[in-house]
Amino acid sequence: MESPIISIVTICYNSVSSIEETILSVLSQDYPKLDYVIIDGGSTDGTMDIVNKYRNRLGYVCSERDKGISDAFNKGVHNSKGDVIGIINSDDILLPGALHSIASAFDGKTDAYRGNVIIVNKESGFRGREIPSMKFPLAPFITHVAHQGTFISRAAYDRWGVYDVNFRYMMDYDLMTRIYKGGAQFKYVNSDIAEFRLGGVSDSSIKKKRYDIEHVVLNNGGSKLLANYFYYYMYLFDACKRAFTSLFGIDMLKRLHYLKNKN
Repeated sequence: MESPIISIVTICYNSVSSIEETILSVLSQDYPKLDYVIIDGGSTDGTMDIVNKYRNRLGYVCSERDKGISDAFNKGVHNSKGDVIGIINSDDILLPGALHSIASAFDGKTDAYRGNVIIVNKESGFRGREIPSMKFPLAPFITHVAHQGTFISRAAYDRWGVYDVNFRYMMDYDLMTRIYKGGAQFKYVNSDIAEFRLGGVSDSSIKKKRYDIEHVVLNNGGSKLLANYFYYYMYLFDACKRAFTSLFGIDMLKRLHYLKNKN
């Protein structure tokens, strides 16, 4: 089968300290059918000065205020040209050979290609490998979204829609649940695709995520009772995680959560 056009979407806002490393990790892939899209939220710190250094190698760039992460993701998807689309944020890294691994797995019928994500704590040097989940039931106990290692086909976005702009934290989980329940075909790609650095929006308070937690269930056919159960389960689980982290540190928690990566 002919190699696909692969789009990478990077969203950023005041990311001057990290954006260039992200850009170079994408542009150094040596993949001939790369379409690279950068969506900036109106940075004022010099981020766009760095982006503009590489503008002649980018497929689409815009810098304007948006309605949040989901809105920025959607702008990237709508302005990309790829047969499959991956999202690498401004503090993430696309690992060498990643696009060739996705292209090798491409078959023209899979809806979501799911590769491994390397989890990194730059302060301690900890590295773990997140193996992506291939099922997204409502209110699961543990699910590995592995967002940075996921490439979704254009056809899947056309069929099931893009990211819900009402979500501020769990828009990726909501999308994966939606397409899974819709019958999407998932394929595991046994390669390390991206590197994710600990910190950022994913570490926000569970109370701030209440809307997202409940509406992942409600928006995908679950009951209000199940949505409430899922929130309080996540609330207690988060409290336990925070207590464990205060006693043993974040790296020990991540060792329990992810497979140790020795590479």
